[in-house]
Amino acid sequence: MTGKERIELALQLKEADCVATFEWFIDAKICEAITGSPDPIETVEALDIDALNVRCDYTKEFTTENTFVDEWGSTRQLTGDCIAATLENPITDIARHKEYVFPDPAASHRFKSLEKALDRFGDRRAVILNTRDGFSDVRDLLGYEEALIQFMLEPELFVELLNRSVDYNLELARIAKKRFGINIVATTDDIAKADGLLFRPQLYMERIAPSFKRVIQGYKEMGYYVIKHCDGDVTDVIDVWIEAGIDCLDPIDPSGGMRLDDMRAKYGNSICLKGNVDCKGALCSGTPEQVAEEVKDCIRQAGKSAYICSSSNTIHQGVNPDNYRAMLDAIRLYGKA
Repeated sequence: MTGKERIELALQLKEADCVATFEWFIDAKICEAITGSPDPIETVEALDIDALNVRCDYTKEFTTENTFVDEWGSTRQLTGDCIAATLENPITDIARHKEYVFPDPAASHRFKSLEKALDRFGDRRAVILNTRDGFSDVRDLLGYEEALIQFMLEPELFVELLNRSVDYNLELARIAKKRFGINIVATTDDIAKADGLLFRPQLYMERIAPSFKRVIQGYKEMGYYVIKHCDGDVTDVIDVWIEAGIDCLDPIDPSGGMRLDDMRAKYGNSICLKGNVDCKGALCSGTPEQVAEEVKDCIRQAGKSAYICSSSNTIHQGVNPDNYRAMLDAIRLYGKA
């Protein structure tokens, strides 16, 4: 059975020959430690991972050795971490957001990484387009603090900008579907922390949920499976997300008090679950044996159908490469049908 088939069966709430696995991303330093190359494609191939999550490509213009302006108009600084720090955001006044022009979704370079992955893997592995469902784009355009302030002070303008983001992501998905025929999107907007949502649940339902439903239903109408990522405790919105049409939820965040067995007990096989080997725990500082036991426990909690076993977020710089190998070996051992 191919990796693509395993992923698709999990999203169809079925059981494959083995529990599927993939990561949102594997840090370049971890890739290099494993394969000698920072290219995640080489790592996915070398470790026989079932899928690769691919983001759209956006240009960067460096103004100093460590500072650049990206195609969105954000000024960012490399810090050595996996995500560059934001120094300036492109929209300084939400009342003038209509003057902002989103990057061209059809630019010739927009899907170069996606095309490269498809050329390499063909139908052997799932190639997943990483999009967004709105809030993270608004956050990046305004800045995190400003986005939360304007959510409260200027809700109508906030929703207008949110809907523009939804339209943009839907257009990216339309183009990718037409050009490449892919069938899975992963949307990775975070709207929660360990103790709950960033907003009062009622306000989320009023101001964000309608746009979320529109973007998810738009993806579904195009023929995509939808994997939804959000860290933290998302208990207050899970039912809304499932109603909107998501096929899979990640990461069932242990730091947010969420557990795979609780989710499986509550929702049965109505949704695929993804996670949940703690990427702040044994993957970093434990032994391979401890990692294997954690994988075994995750599979025990989630079951072997409608489940994708992965870290609880990403394979970041702090993960021990040997422990990641141990995690994959354990999935293949304990995840067999």
